[in-house]
Parts: sequence; structure tokens; C-alpha cells
Amino acid sequence: MVKILLVEDDYELSDSIKEILIEIGEVTQVYDGELGLFEAESAIYDLLVLDIMLPGKNGFEILSTLKQKKSALPVLVVSAKDELPNKIEGFQKGADDYLTKPFYREELLMRVKALLKRSIGLFDDATLQYGEVICNLHANSVSFREEKIPLQGKEFDLLVYFIQNAGTILTKEQIFDRIWGYNSETTLTVVEVYVSHLRKHLKGTDLENKIKTLRHAGYLLQEQSHE
Repeated sequence: MVKILLVEDDYELSDSIKEILIEIGEVTQVYDGELGLFEAESAIYDLLVLDIMLPGKNGFEILSTLKQKKSALPVLVVSAKDELPNKIEGFQKGADDYLTKPFYREELLMRVKALLKRSIGLFDDATLQYGEVICNLHANSVSFREEKIPLQGKEFDLLVYFIQNAGTILTKEQIFDRIWGYNSETTLTVVEVYVSHLRKHLKGTDLENKIKTLRHAGYLLQEQSHE
């Protein structure tokens, strides 16, 4: 599931943006700059939708702090500040795109999808693929050679996260924060349980034995072979 952080202090507008974006993924709403920065730094998101005029810290300050820490989080600025100097400052601070208010629903969706396509490869056809294992991100379903693999809920989310990060070591903490949320009341051992379940479901597929446990490090999905 795609995770989007929305930092917008206008409650009504925030709700409207959320209603547009929930067709793409899960949207977390924050209404204050300080809390927005904390959330962006604490949890794992695929996209930040950011207003500029915020209480606490403004959007430019949030951008500067995130980019100084070499954050790879894509950022779409959505602001009423439509003057060219504001847009230039936004891009200089690290924004990936800048959309001025008011905007059309379709334009917001197009901008968000373009950023997610660029950053994590989504929305070419709303699928992720590893060999002949195909994840349909709209239907939350997985198939191998046209046979459905019975993954549900967080098992599906876990597989998608692994495929999106093939070739990258993921710590248990990263996986936990991404799938369950850093403020979840469950324990870190749930990661081991779900990885074990996932491996059982993937037996006989291109992903069998490809999710490696790295002692004291975490997990690694081996990159696909293109031979």
C-alpha cells in the first residue's frame, strides 16, 4: 500500500485532498509544521504533500531540514503562493514538484502518480512484478503464472515493500515502521512471523528462497536476474 503524508493546516482542504488521494493509497493527515516534520522523519512514506504556510515550521523550513538529511522522500508542494520566486525557492529547497491552489482533482492525481512512478515505479499499469510474480496494486492481489497467491492484508503490503526495495537491505525496524507504523502496540517479532508466512506462500514461485535473512542486519530480497 502506498503511504502518503499530507501536511496542510486548512482542515477542510486537507480532507478534500485526502478524499482525492485515498484511491492511490493510505493518507496520514498532519496540520502543523513541527508535527509534519516529525512525522516525515519518524515514519516511512512514499510521498509528502506539503503546504508552505503552516503553523510551527513553514513548508520551506521542512524541505530544508529533510533535504539536508539527504531524504529521498519525494515532495509535492501544494501552495497558494503562485509567484515565480516562491516556486523557485520551493525547487531550490528540494521540492520535486509544485502545484498552486486552486487546482483540479485530475491535475493533483496526475502530479502524484508521476512522482510515484518516478520514485518507486508505480502506475505504468498499476502493477509490480518480480519474475512472473505480479502484484496488482488496485486489487491488492498477487498471481504467479496466472494462478492467484492467497496473500492478505499486511502479507501483501510486505511483499510489495520487498519488491519495491529489491537489492536493498531492510532492517526489521524499517519493515515494522512501514507496515505496522512506528506507534503500533504490537512487537517487533511480528516481522519475523510475517516474513515466515510470506515465504511459505511464495514456495514454487520466482521468489522462493530470494528473501534472505541477514544476521544482525535484517532482510534482503535479491535483485531480479535479467539473463
